[in-house]
Amino acid sequence: MKEYEIVVGLEVHAELNTESKIYCNCRNAFGLEVNTQVCPICMGMPGTLPTLNEKVVDYAIKMGHALNCKINSVCKQDRKNYFYPDLPKAYQISQAEVPLCEHGHLDIMVDGVEKSIGVTRIHIEEDAGKLLHDESFSGSLVDLNRCGVPLIEIVSEPDIRSSSEAKAYLETIKSILQYINISDCKMQEGSIRCDVNVSVREKGSTEFGTRCEMKNVNSFSAAVRGIEYEAKRQIEVLEAGGTIMQETRRWDDAKGMSFTMRTKEDAQDYRYFPEPDLRTIVVDEAHIQELKGCIPELPNAKISRYVKQHGLSQIDATLIAEDIDKSKLYDECVSLNRCKPKNISNWILADISKFTNDTGRSILETPLTAERLADLIAEVEKKTISNSAAKKVFEIIIKEDKEPAQIIEEQGLAQNSDMGFLEQLVKDVLAANEKSVTDYKNGKTNALGYIVGQCMKASKGKANPGMVKELVTKYLNE
Repeated sequence: MKEYEIVVGLEVHAELNTESKIYCNCRNAFGLEVNTQVCPICMGMPGTLPTLNEKVVDYAIKMGHALNCKINSVCKQDRKNYFYPDLPKAYQISQAEVPLCEHGHLDIMVDGVEKSIGVTRIHIEEDAGKLLHDESFSGSLVDLNRCGVPLIEIVSEPDIRSSSEAKAYLETIKSILQYINISDCKMQEGSIRCDVNVSVREKGSTEFGTRCEMKNVNSFSAAVRGIEYEAKRQIEVLEAGGTIMQETRRWDDAKGMSFTMRTKEDAQDYRYFPEPDLRTIVVDEAHIQELKGCIPELPNAKISRYVKQHGLSQIDATLIAEDIDKSKLYDECVSLNRCKPKNISNWILADISKFTNDTGRSILETPLTAERLADLIAEVEKKTISNSAAKKVFEIIIKEDKEPAQIIEEQGLAQNSDMGFLEQLVKDVLAANEKSVTDYKNGKTNALGYIVGQCMKASKGKANPGMVKELVTKYLNE
């Protein structure tokens, strides 16, 4: 069997979180009573005229800056003509030849290796309505609330070579949209969706194979499964001597299969032409640069920094960077230079994540500041308190707004690391547990843990456990 290479390109559609729709004043909101957020403009009534929402342009430009794109200060909108029941005008206002943003790239990390994925274009367009199907009625009903909801479409170059690269790309796009606060990215509400283009070619070939596009991919894990299924399907067709047909396929995640919907359209099938009811978009260069200045350090840049400068694993770096609140707390803690970045990461991903998951609250809503977390971790590193004692301190801080040192003193949690005290403690416990000492010397090594436990019990948990273990081992081996 020949060796094949997967070639993937992704089209990500993200709904923008503007207050109103793209061409009218209707409210942009999800989950409201059907056909209540509509007007003659978004319903496509004859004679109505659209007016472009400037905020949509600003949001698209911000995403263009985040993906290192060239911003076209002069561009236009076009009509994309097709017939579908949830598209009342029988055309969608989009952008064809001149998008708002183009020629960008996104740096992702997969298995610790960085890769740059080209971004062909980002353009603005309106969403269509939604068909409703239910067993309580025959046929389909049309909800036009979503008509005119503003979208940006982010089109990648065919630079993706595996399902894992596709997943990393999609997760990075999602986290950037959330970082710059232009989309809520709620996949369950359809706020972010993607179409997946897949082809295969023999390894070493420079020619692209025939691509198939998959629709109805409504989660990133579904995109992974869809890519792997489609690549396998195409390879089997080629190995059997067949040819791949360019087509649009529908992904059925429950069945783990895709099915032919229609032969794939090319751009000419949509009969694009300039939108006659909207003026040319002209954005002042100073405004473009002003929007660029609003872009914070993005999650993919944070992941790279955390791995390269702080020595975190890619998994840990990603979990922190993709959560805005956690990355803010982590960065502030590290900047104080009081404790090790790895220990800060461990606390954020363990105890702090458990708290946020259990309560549904952000850690930033609690009295736990970066200074308090850094002080707490520093006390553990200095062996002033044990890990178990630190967990008690943490639980008190998030409820009672106190400093770690105050809690340690009030609760009597400080470890005793006085060598004289510990040596006498160990000698007394060894003298009182002669059987365990004999067991250890006869090869029963689990006796060591029992003796250390007896030492901790005798000290009421205040002895430094690390030092106790060292002393017990030393005396037992003498």
